[in-house]
Amino acid sequence: MEYYRIINEEARRRLGGTHSAKSVMYSVDFHDVEKLQHDGDWEGATAMMVAGARAVEAGGGECLVICTNTMHRMADEVQAAIGIPLIHIADATAAAIKRAGVGTVALLGTRFTMEEDFYRGRLIDAHGIEVRIPDPAGRAIVHDVIYDELVQGVIDDVSRTRFIEIIDRLTADGAEGVIAGCTEIELLVEPHHVAVPYFPTTRLHALAAIDWALTDS
Repeated sequence: MEYYRIINEEARRRLGGTHSAKSVMYSVDFHDVEKLQHDGDWEGATAMMVAGARAVEAGGGECLVICTNTMHRMADEVQAAIGIPLIHIADATAAAIKRAGVGTVALLGTRFTMEEDFYRGRLIDAHGIEVRIPDPAGRAIVHDVIYDELVQGVIDDVSRTRFIEIIDRLTADGAEGVIAGCTEIELLVEPHHVAVPYFPTTRLHALAAIDWALTDS
């Protein structure tokens, strides 16, 4: 919903009048996605994402955005299965981090995003950005709040306070900015809640899609 809102609002802002964005959307049942993730069935999750990407391409989509950070775990496999470009969420985020002049960032997201290399490694290796993640207890808090609250539409002030405390510890450890590395986190933590540059991946990714469309169309 947030991607759709941002993309269409930005299309109207940039093009004026009654413009909106032409788009093709393929929506999955998150219950099925969550089960595959927590069962470690990444092969099954990849097959689901490839099928969705091919449907978007068949429907006339000229580029693809995967509207989640975690499912970029199979971004390379998805890109290899389609003939249209995939706009990678980590690349869009990295561009904003560089524009802000930030060299070291805190990364909050699902356990998969924080602990595995598909996202953090891309920031480090492809973009030269240093990444800090919470300690094990902090990672458990962030992961559980995402799945037990945020993806179910629950926005809790106590959880916001816990997130801000985790961010404060990471900035004390040298992080100069913070990535909301799960698309739901920015529903809980907003820029004014933190004292360092904040990188909301949903918005940055949606804007990158608009940039691509208006540049290449």
